[in-house]
Amino acid sequence: MTLTGLTYIFCTIGSRVASSGLLIISFLIIFANSSAQVSADLPSPGELKKLSLEELMNVEVISVSRRPEKLADVASAIQVITQDDIRRSSATSIPEALRLAPNLHVAEHNSYAWSISSRGFNTTFSNKLLVMIDGRTVYNPLFGGVINIITKKSKETQGLYASMAAGSFWKSYAGVRYGGKIGSKISYRVFGQYNDRNNTFLPDGRDTTDAWQVAHGGFHIDWDPSEKNSVSVQGNLYDGIEYENPRKVTFDGQNIIAKWSHTASNTSSFNLQLYFDRTWRRNILGTVNNELDTYDFDFHYNFLLATNHTISWGVGYRFMKDKTHSTTTTVGLIPENKDMNLFSGFIQDEIMLVPDRFKLTLGTKLQHNVYSKFELQPNARLAFTPTENQTVWAAISRAVRAPSRADVDYFLPTYPIPPQFQSVAGGPNFVSEKVVAYELGYRARPTSTLSFSLATFYNVYDDVYSVEALPNTLTYQIQNGSEGESWGVEFSGVYQLFPTWRMRGGYTFFDKDLRAKPGHNFDPTYLGNDPQNQFLWQSMVDLPANFQVDIIARYVDTLPKTQTTEHVPVYGTFDVRLAWEYNDIEISLVGQNLLEKRHPETGTQQMPRCVYGKITFRL
Repeated sequence: MTLTGLTYIFCTIGSRVASSGLLIISFLIIFANSSAQVSADLPSPGELKKLSLEELMNVEVISVSRRPEKLADVASAIQVITQDDIRRSSATSIPEALRLAPNLHVAEHNSYAWSISSRGFNTTFSNKLLVMIDGRTVYNPLFGGVINIITKKSKETQGLYASMAAGSFWKSYAGVRYGGKIGSKISYRVFGQYNDRNNTFLPDGRDTTDAWQVAHGGFHIDWDPSEKNSVSVQGNLYDGIEYENPRKVTFDGQNIIAKWSHTASNTSSFNLQLYFDRTWRRNILGTVNNELDTYDFDFHYNFLLATNHTISWGVGYRFMKDKTHSTTTTVGLIPENKDMNLFSGFIQDEIMLVPDRFKLTLGTKLQHNVYSKFELQPNARLAFTPTENQTVWAAISRAVRAPSRADVDYFLPTYPIPPQFQSVAGGPNFVSEKVVAYELGYRARPTSTLSFSLATFYNVYDDVYSVEALPNTLTYQIQNGSEGESWGVEFSGVYQLFPTWRMRGGYTFFDKDLRAKPGHNFDPTYLGNDPQNQFLWQSMVDLPANFQVDIIARYVDTLPKTQTTEHVPVYGTFDVRLAWEYNDIEISLVGQNLLEKRHPETGTQQMPRCVYGKITFRL
């Protein structure tokens, strides 16, 4: 999926264990537990990029409560990345756009795979982030996850959009989208796109034969039969190839989703969503084929109780039919096929203690899954707004990462011939990983041209993943043998230096102490490799004659060698974009990773310098 329809990104990061952080990108991504999204009353993308910082702080978002509230009042570490920030970056994919959030660690493994984390635990198979598209989960029960991708309404993408690009690493791209109307109450769009990326490199300069190609198409229809009702239906299909030298992984999928939103009165509303999703991947890690069918129902309701209580509640049910087939005898899942039910419900009370000053939010989520049964995830948030330009917030929450099939059903038998590798088995008694997360933050807009946010956090983890030998055996089993703490500081800001020069960026410090629990023997460095310091700076300058010069500079601290990853030296790099706009045409020349010919980000494979040209038409 490309960045063609992006509006803006709202990003709030909590703890990484399932349901505590949040990231939203309109038309493309959220990291979170509590679905946040953009209010339907937001300005158009063209209007949004012209907002002053004061106006931008008043943009409404729909956060944990699923009801609109001003960005400046939200009791969480929210950042706003506008469509213009993304368009004027060098991003060619969702993970590259996510680098614009300075408190996310985004590392590229190869041509087609990234690891993305917030507040630690970044690994090849990161399993503590939710993954959704417009509320439709794309979480694969083989591993785990959480990312939400929210697309624009079709009425915001009217007319013809076409874009083409070609270059060295980003070899080629072509995308077209058309939006129209049927009468005054129905709008629609259809789109198609193709991406082709080149190989990455080994330290000696040889390429790694990890190129990939993907084609993606779909539709989106919105119907507004009345002022109180809106209905949307959308569908997608995709097909692609990933090369894992010497293997080839093929994948495809189809999905359809329907939503109904109803405003019962000025103080109450509800949303109903249904979807079906099918994904199929063949030759995963060279050994496993996987097909997953998902059926999902979700309902939530908001209403005002008295004058100072806003109640939100909801229920959901998901049925997943997972089919795997091992193509060898070396690795697999037992049983190969599994039906999984997930029941969930939540309730939340947003209490206005002092109008326009103190707001207390109390809530909990209750979930029942096939592995760990019932899970309770309460949270409390307090926001204090001493002036209209300042907000102080504090929060405490408990979250879990429920077991996945890779935790419980994974099986790696002992090889019958030398070398005699020990077998590895899933953990039938594996329980959810747990975290209690504490957060304290401050957001301010001291002048009309400057805004910033400072967030601190401290997380306490228990029952975290481990792989340990069973007593007196050569069989290793997945267990809950780790514990620890993590802490850090996240700073981000935006500065409009001149009307034609805007800068944004931030700095993140992160540290952790993970260890084996008493009675366990496990090296917790296996659980993730995270930089202690990160820095991002983005500059956007408008020049005369419709020219633009944009620069992004990044610094990522060293990653030490662990039992599963190689040492990655500290690196800094920068991207440059030169563009010219004339009416409905935009021509740009972009350079990525310009400081070095290539550099590693997670291991031995190295990301190359890239130069590409792009032309876009809007009619």
